[in-house]
Amino acid sequence: MASPSKAGAALAALREDLVGDVFAPGDPGYDEARTVFNAMIDRRPAVIAQCVDEADVVRAVRFARDLDLPIAVRGGGHSVAGSALGDGAVVIDLRHMRAVTVDPEARTARIAGGATMSDLDRACQPHALATTGGRASTTGVGGFVLGGGTGWLDRRYGLAVDNLLGVDLVTADGCQVRADADDDTDLFWALHGGGGNFGVATSLTLRLHELPEFAIALLLYRPEFGREAARTYRDVIATAPDEASGAVLYLTAPPEEFVPPHLVGSLVCGVLLTYAGSEADLRKVAEPLLALPHEGEVVGALPYADVQCMLDDPPGMRNYWSAEYLTGAPDDYLEVFCARGEDLPVPTGTLHALFPQGGAIAAGPHEFPVPYRDAPWGVHPFGLWEDPADDERCIRWVRDVRADARPWSTGAVYLNFIGDEGADRVVAGVGAENAGRLARVKRAYDPDNVFRFNHNIRPA
Repeated sequence: MASPSKAGAALAALREDLVGDVFAPGDPGYDEARTVFNAMIDRRPAVIAQCVDEADVVRAVRFARDLDLPIAVRGGGHSVAGSALGDGAVVIDLRHMRAVTVDPEARTARIAGGATMSDLDRACQPHALATTGGRASTTGVGGFVLGGGTGWLDRRYGLAVDNLLGVDLVTADGCQVRADADDDTDLFWALHGGGGNFGVATSLTLRLHELPEFAIALLLYRPEFGREAARTYRDVIATAPDEASGAVLYLTAPPEEFVPPHLVGSLVCGVLLTYAGSEADLRKVAEPLLALPHEGEVVGALPYADVQCMLDDPPGMRNYWSAEYLTGAPDDYLEVFCARGEDLPVPTGTLHALFPQGGAIAAGPHEFPVPYRDAPWGVHPFGLWEDPADDERCIRWVRDVRADARPWSTGAVYLNFIGDEGADRVVAGVGAENAGRLARVKRAYDPDNVFRFNHNIRPA
């Protein structure tokens, strides 16, 4: 640890050199700068560097290394687990770096490290292009992609990492590298699921796909019809083309136009069927679901970027998430899933989601550290509430969903869906067969484990 005089001089120099803003404890704006999406996270970094370009990132990394301080990286999105902050750390905040450059002829996009999914989707939409993105427009692209990346388009176009063409990274020694299929290939492999362990991703290049049309069917059922709706959705997906995706959802009915007033604030079972194609083709696939008695519906063609906003949840709520990936969704599991859905904490923003995989996910490259690829289904308990008095019941409910799923669990997990659940779950998220290689890459690029506020891979 540096002496106070050295630290003070270095901080003064950083304030002078950084184009962006610098915040330290006691500065006006410090508390706002350290506030993250999840209201349960309250950490006090030593310095927050709000970088505006790659040169700023290099300056901030070198400042941290000179003072022997660990580094947390804040991208554009949620950081539900709190990895964007660290007590006593230097936070490299990328939220001012949001540019997206689309090359419609090459069908690629170059995305700055602080961009959100909305930034990417809105830039692609005029060209009728898209790539697999998160299920909310407020998701940060960088963390999402480096963690693997699953969303409404993954059954058709693969996981986000399957579409990753290159990453510009500032490493722990302040060097700028470009990792792609030709350069720094071990690092490029590690960035396909290994998360933020290896440096600060200042930009990512992704492959885009044609998406001229997109359509959805969102149907609300009374809870007593939940089991039939869940079984029907499972059977629909079993024979549907890869263009079809979505989820079965238990939730508190929101005050939206399509929700009958008598249901608002009460428990409902929803089915969301998304379709990377026309409304006519969607309706053919959705026919068995539409035939079930339901209370509310939204069916039709919608721009993909608009659909991405449908499940956005507000910042400042309390969040606790987890997930299990399943060997299947047989009737006995659906019984357990629906019973736990009927126990969902209401009224809160909590969601109980069961979503399909398969398609291009399962057919994708198996060499990457994304071991959940082969699971046909995933369950995602998504705890979201406002009152701290609800902490115990909401967290317990999420853990109960996981416990329920264990007889059907593959053991693998998507790390972006979970918080700190221990070192064994990190291994489950990258695959035991990949953990050693990732640790060796970590040793090569971050031997001192400077980037440790994440699902951490320790250097071998």
